Amino acid sequence: MIERDTAAWKMAELSSRSGVPVATIKFYQRENLLPPGERTGPNQALYGDAHLDRIRLIRALIEVGGLSVAAARQVVEAIDSERPLQETFEIAQHSVSEPIDPETVTTDALTHVDTLMTGWHVSADNPGRLAAARVFDTFTGIGQVDAAGWFRRYAAAALLAAEADIDELDARVERAAKAEIVVVGTVLGDTLFSGLRRAAQEHVSSLRYAAPPESEL
Repeated sequence: MIERDTAAWKMAELSSRSGVPVATIKFYQRENLLPPGERTGPNQALYGDAHLDRIRLIRALIEVGGLSVAAARQVVEAIDSERPLQETFEIAQHSVSEPIDPETVTTDALTHVDTLMTGWHVSADNPGRLAAARVFDTFTGIGQVDAAGWFRRYAAAALLAAEADIDELDARVERAAKAEIVVVGTVLGDTLFSGLRRAAQEHVSSLRYAAPPESEL
C-alpha cells in the first residue's frame, strides 16, 4: 500500500491535478490499482500527493508501457509488497513479456542464445531468453545468416543496458523507490531502447549511405 501523506483534495481536485477523469480514477480503485482516499464521510474522501504519484505511475505503465490492467495490477502489487527486489524484477519481466512455450523454440536456438549469454546468471524460463531464441529460429527460418555478428553485438548492447538499469536502481535508497524503478525501468526501458535504436539507425545509415557531393558524381 502506498504511504499516506497529508490528504487535502477531493476526487474532483485529484482529477484536475492528474488530468485523469473521475470515472477513470474510480476504475483504477475498483481494479485495485489505486488505494482509497482518507474517508471524511459516508461518500467523501480526501487524496494527496501519494495518490497523484500513483496515478502517474499507472498511466505510464498502461499508456506508455502498453501493459494490460491485470499486468499493471501485478507490478503495482509487487511495488507495494516487501518482496525481494529479485522477485520484483521477475514479476515485472513476466508482466511485460509475451508468454512463450519453451516447446515452441528449438534446442539449436536455445543453445545459440545460451552461448551468447555465457557467464550470465539467467534462469531457463527467463522470458528474454525464450524470446531471443524464438527470434533466432525466425531469423534462420527465413534464410537469413548472421554475417556481421548481429546477435553477439545485440547481446553486448543488452548487457550495457542492463548495467544502466541496475546503476539507476542503486541510486535509490529506500526499498519502495528501488521497487518502483525496477518496474518503471523494465516497462519503459523497452520503449526507450526501441526508440533510441530507431533514431540511431537513421543516424548511422545517414553517415554510411549519404549521397556523395555533386562534385563527386
